[in-house]
Amino acid sequence: MTTEKTTENSMNKTQVTAVAPADFIATVEHPTRRQDAETLLAMMTRISGWEPRMWGETMIGFGEYHYKYATGREGDSMRTGFSPRKSGLVVYIMPGYTNFTLILDRLGKFKEGKSCLYITKLADVDLDVLEELIQAGLDDMARKYPK
Repeated sequence: MTTEKTTENSMNKTQVTAVAPADFIATVEHPTRRQDAETLLAMMTRISGWEPRMWGETMIGFGEYHYKYATGREGDSMRTGFSPRKSGLVVYIMPGYTNFTLILDRLGKFKEGKSCLYITKLADVDLDVLEELIQAGLDDMARKYPK
């Protein structure tokens, strides 16, 4: 279990909590969503090498980076992560998908947002391609936000 983190200059409302991700996943009512979340938890832990942490009440994140915009807004966020929602899974690939079209073309059935991917169930996508996408997102983050 992790401890709660607060950053004085952080303006990001979503902070790391003390809830264990496995405990959160156990509360997911939909059996397919719960099983898919367990699969993503294991996959992202293996790919990232980081221990998962809860970011807010519903997001499971891996790694962390500090951002600072020209406007002065700054904060900390996860490098990658996911959230099992009622309507499906949300996979967070930071900072976005601009350079991943060739991978996304091979992924399967999904919808995309600015920095997230919406998947109804993992059976709708190619898991090897999803792993490739997660790794590409982490590689991109490492270039943009080196430790």
